[in-house]
Amino acid sequence: MSRPILVSACLLGLLTRYDGQTKCNQKVLDFLKAQGLVPIPVCPEQLAGLSTPRPATFFSKGDGRDLLDGKGTVVNRVGDEMNAPFLRGAAEVLKIARISGATLALFKERSPSCGVHQVYLEETIIAGQGVTSALLQRNGLSLCSEDDI
Repeated sequence: MSRPILVSACLLGLLTRYDGQTKCNQKVLDFLKAQGLVPIPVCPEQLAGLSTPRPATFFSKGDGRDLLDGKGTVVNRVGDEMNAPFLRGAAEVLKIARISGATLALFKERSPSCGVHQVYLEETIIAGQGVTSALLQRNGLSLCSEDDI
């Protein structure tokens, strides 16, 4: 029996990235097929109502776990604080996980929403999680990134 898995839509070839591009990853597609997993494409930023393309976004303080705890900040390149939409997008992805029965997620590393092990703090890559990854992990989902497969 196949199992549902949430997957960053950009990794599946959908044009959802902030720059309107894709990060289609053949290794991800092959992994999903080999494991008999049914991908459920999600883009937390689009689910939050943000446009594509949109200004690049990064953490100016902390990471996704810190943001969930009220201690982190996400901003975009033009200086707008983006905490509320990133929290909204994460909540929508959690709803999709519950609706679909997905207990796994395969997300785009270094994304401020989806990063599993790393995110950008300003222009520096740091150990940390994106907002959606942090929320899903707190709610019992298992996470991996394209770097893990």
